[in-house]
Amino acid sequence: MKFTEQDLENYAQPLSDTEIEKCKNAIRMVRDAMKDSGFLDNSNDIENLIEGTYAFGTILRNKSNNRKVKLFLQGSFANNTNVRQESDVDIAIILESTFTSKYRLGATSSNYGHTDSTDSLYTFKDDVQKALQYKFGNDVKRKDKSIKINGNTYRVDTDTVPSMRYRDYSNDYSDLDGNYVEGIVIYPDSGGTIVNYPELHIKNGRTKNNSTNYKFKKMVRIMKKIRYIMQDNGYYSSNKVSSFGLESLLWNIPDSIFAKYTSYRFVFDELIKYAEKENISNFKEANGIKDLFPDQQTLNDYKEFISDINNFFEYDI
Repeated sequence: MKFTEQDLENYAQPLSDTEIEKCKNAIRMVRDAMKDSGFLDNSNDIENLIEGTYAFGTILRNKSNNRKVKLFLQGSFANNTNVRQESDVDIAIILESTFTSKYRLGATSSNYGHTDSTDSLYTFKDDVQKALQYKFGNDVKRKDKSIKINGNTYRVDTDTVPSMRYRDYSNDYSDLDGNYVEGIVIYPDSGGTIVNYPELHIKNGRTKNNSTNYKFKKMVRIMKKIRYIMQDNGYYSSNKVSSFGLESLLWNIPDSIFAKYTSYRFVFDELIKYAEKENISNFKEANGIKDLFPDQQTLNDYKEFISDINNFFEYDI
């Protein structure tokens, strides 16, 4: 399918002021639900928690149980890589007062003065669900990893993710309590644990965007949009990759590839060709920690998609 330079420029456009306000309103409504269940925000407004991004959020405290909670916009809206087909707002509800840690070999919680807590993320998720249901009633649906608030005429669909702070001290050799890599841990209802690094992802995306003369996020939006067009045209491979994965894929590509041309169609073509020709098996998620392809099947799925988008994408000279 042929794309004009104007097509790509349209796909590359960032969030509008209306969409930014929509994100803030989503956090406000979750904040208000939490306040109805006993949390206080000390009259703090919703603010940008990571400079140069749309990572809006606020801090809440509950005096009755000493809980400290961070509401934090994550996902494509926070990363400013959203396209129109991605309408859900994704909000992490992070329990900060209780955390789980990973220590270097030979170190334990005693090195940092950490003590066991009687609080539980399982209990926390139940409490979040009760607070949201009290506020939004039957529009709240509990899912395996999140709690969804269905939208209506005045509210957008919102996925809230109750989680606990994850502190990775594995590279700290000074026993400094604040010297950790910041992540979150999710306990799905189906069992197991999932560790993610949403704040690090956002910070790394901002750095990558700056180092590529602001082309990185534009190219991410273009790739996401073309992926949806491929879905409409029956390309099955486009269903086997995620928006998160495509953003991470481009994050791994060297800055020099983004810098070869100024024209969007030439830059995007170079990125696709690089991804198809080079070894991508060791690519990381945009947080720089987790493997983007944890198994061979996932790697094969992305290789198939890269091959298909390379054949699908054509441009007018």
